[in-house]
Amino acid sequence: MDEKPGDVLTIEELAAYLKIPKSTLYKLVREGKIPSQKIGRHWRFRKGAIDHWLEETRANEPGSGGDR
Repeated sequence: MDEKPGDVLTIEELAAYLKIPKSTLYKLVREGKIPSQKIGRHWRFRKGAIDHWLEETRANEPGSGGDR
């Protein structure tokens, strides 16, 4: 599977994608709750891993109906 440049997101792009504040995203990163990779001083996120994480998180929430 070939990755396209848009498949790797910056913290700003991911915050916009998830529609959450950057401060919340940094908290998730610090707590190790979101798949991320630090390259130098910068955090990067693979869109595919984020989409999978979103599905896993939704499926594991109580009362989410993830096992319909």
